[in-house]
This record gives sequence, structure tokens and C-alpha cells, in this order.
Amino acid sequence: MSDEEDIKPKYYRNHRLKQAKMQRQVRKTQRRLTKLRAMYKTIVIIGMIFCCVIIVKMPQWRLPSNAFDRIDTPVLEIINNQIVPSQKILSALRRTQVPTRPLFLVSTESLKESIKKLEPVQDVYIRRFWFPARLKILVIERTPAVTIAPSPDVPPIAFFSSDGKLIGREYMPLDESYKTVLVVTYGAGDDYRNWDATKITNFKKLAMMIETETGEPVEYIDYRDPKDVYVKIPTVNIRLGSINPSVFDKIQRLPSLIPQVKMINKKVKYLDLRWDMSYMKMDE
Repeated sequence: MSDEEDIKPKYYRNHRLKQAKMQRQVRKTQRRLTKLRAMYKTIVIIGMIFCCVIIVKMPQWRLPSNAFDRIDTPVLEIINNQIVPSQKILSALRRTQVPTRPLFLVSTESLKESIKKLEPVQDVYIRRFWFPARLKILVIERTPAVTIAPSPDVPPIAFFSSDGKLIGREYMPLDESYKTVLVVTYGAGDDYRNWDATKITNFKKLAMMIETETGEPVEYIDYRDPKDVYVKIPTVNIRLGSINPSVFDKIQRLPSLIPQVKMINKKVKYLDLRWDMSYMKMDE
């Protein structure tokens, strides 16, 4: 064997040894990098958890303990309430404790139910703002349809909503923007506290039909005697008798009668529609 042939195996053996050494170095470096990456991930996760805990612990996620103490606070906004004073809504909120948990973990159902116990309130929507924690309360109120007064000269003492709910004196007077039918009644013979939604609808229908036929607003319906009902419009009093289905047919005579009332020089006490033939009662 020549010297050249003897050198080749040594060369390849040394080359393989160098390759194996380099591979061991690479694997060792990879293991070190893997450990470093794992350590880095662990540190990042621990840091993120720590930051999350610190953030969650911040007081801005929670309502202050005095959130329901007063109206003029930045953490509470009450809107769309025209009948129920904001102070009454605030009193209703105080029936439940101010939540101590972060607001995004808090259910508002108990707050809603407390507000909905107020008679004029039909529904409530509560929007939560998580950071800083605050509440926006949208109140949906019942629509006033009929107001009740013992006399035309006395302010209304109660009102009925369109769904037949009787709302008492504590929520009076109503805002002038509400267009209601004023019914004058003592409650004798037909106690208004027993009226239902159908009764309210009939009063609304009666007033609407008279306004349509006469072109004049109904000032009030005099229901002090349920068997002898009057409706007051600016031109004249309209005497209807008892309210029954035939009354709506008699009202259709008004377009031809109102011009006659306006042409008479004397004062007309009332326009009588109780009978088949209408007539005018003159004021003596």
C-alpha cells in the first residue's frame, strides 16, 4: 500500500470526527436555544399574568361604592325618562347593592327589575361601559293616553297608559308634550280604578272620532255621570248620553251640525245627540 492510499482513510476518519463534533456543537446550541426560548416564554407568560392581575385589580373596572348616591355622577347616566324623576330611579337602584366585582362580570338583571317596579316604566335597557366602569340606563316609559280629573278646573290627579295601566298622583303633572284625553270623573257609578285597556281605547277612539268629524280638539270628556256623558270642544258641549256602539254613528252627524252652531247668535248650552233627531239646547 502506498503512502497516498494510507493517508486517505485517516483524512476521511478525521473529517467524520470533525463533522460529528460540529453536529454535537449544533445540537448543544439548539438545546441551549430551546431552553432559552422556553425560559423567555415562561417569563413573558408570567409577566402577562402579572400585568393582567394588576390591570384587573385597577379600581376603574369597578363602580365606586357611592355610585347610586347622587344623580350628578360620571359613572351613572339616566336618559329618556320624562315621567319618572331621575331621583326615583336612583332610589330604585339603591334597593340593590353596588356590585363590587369588575363591571364586565356583573349582571344588570337585578338593577333592571328594581327600576321596572316603578309603575310608569315599561322596560329598561342598561349599557355597561367596562373601563372606566359606568352605566347608561335607557328608560322606556308607558305612553300616557287618558288623564283623570274630578273637575275641568282641577289639574289631573292620575293618568292611564295606552295599555290600561293606572298611574297615580306622584307622577303628575305630565309633560306638556304628551297629548292625552282628559276625562272628568268622580269615580261614582263607574270607578276609574277598575277601568281596563278596552275602556281607555274607547275613550281615545271617541275623542279621535269627534276631532276628525269636527276639526276641533276635544278639551275633555265629562264622565261624572256615566249615563249622561258630555264632550267639550271649543265651539260647543256635545251631549252623548251613555257610551254605547250607537254613539259612534251619531257622531257622524257633527260635520253638518257644527256649522249651524257657529251661525247662531245665541249661546248654545249643548248639542244633544242622544236621540235619532239632534237638537241644540240654548243657554237661557
